[in-house]
Amino acid sequence: MSSDPRGPVHSAYLQAIAVDNSLPISPAAIKLWMRDLENPLRWIVRPVLQLVFAALLHLTWALKRLPLPQFRAHGLLQQTICAFCRNFVTPEANQLILRHFATESNLLNFLRDNSGGCVQPLTLYPRRIDDMLRMTFVDHDQELFRMMRDLGRWNHARAAARAADLDWSHWRTIDITDQGHPRRWTQVLDFETSHALFMCLFCLLLKRDEYRDAINGFNLDQSIAIRIGQLIGDPRLAEMAYNKYPHYMVGPWNLGQRFLMHGFFTEYLHERLEHFRAAA
Repeated sequence: MSSDPRGPVHSAYLQAIAVDNSLPISPAAIKLWMRDLENPLRWIVRPVLQLVFAALLHLTWALKRLPLPQFRAHGLLQQTICAFCRNFVTPEANQLILRHFATESNLLNFLRDNSGGCVQPLTLYPRRIDDMLRMTFVDHDQELFRMMRDLGRWNHARAAARAADLDWSHWRTIDITDQGHPRRWTQVLDFETSHALFMCLFCLLLKRDEYRDAINGFNLDQSIAIRIGQLIGDPRLAEMAYNKYPHYMVGPWNLGQRFLMHGFFTEYLHERLEHFRAAA
């Protein structure tokens, strides 16, 4: 039950997951997600929008695959997203979006620092929504692909190391300044509903291969987990990934769930490393 007597009374299931720390996910992220789940529009508006926009997404996807001239509008895409987030997305959902940039950048920089290469580190750590005008979702995807490409082939014979013996040079504390205060009365859309609205826009304003790569980038979760698991001596990490087998490329079917599970897994892997680092 909610600890705030003025707050909502959670169902038995929500009470259970609110205290379940079996998965080491950041308490800050869990708190934001629990508040997102309390949004009534998530249970009323989201199912309708997901149905409508899933059909529209598949239509847009099919049109983009036709042998027609390709175009992209990255600036328009990001300006639209930022304006939408500032005015219509709840502060909790916005903070979850900003957290995802930081957590994934930390994971990839950790791999970079402990792979012995001279690869340029990631600098995508937006602290407020307007920062995403410079640190865009397209950058987020392309930097992931660049890092995995430039790190090259992984040494599967590498031995695990103690936390104190690993390099944490580019690991940053998550520092989000955009807390959504004062909250606009129009900021009512939850995380998943917002993503449902964005899907078609992404597909339309990216080149077909850019969008195809972006929605398949989730499958690198398993590859990242295999490498990090080997570095810290925990091979179980790879089995926790929902999105797996990057060589099997998929289309936009079930994209909403795959996107959400990518976010959950990134938070899980980040917090697992935070616990490991604290042991040093």
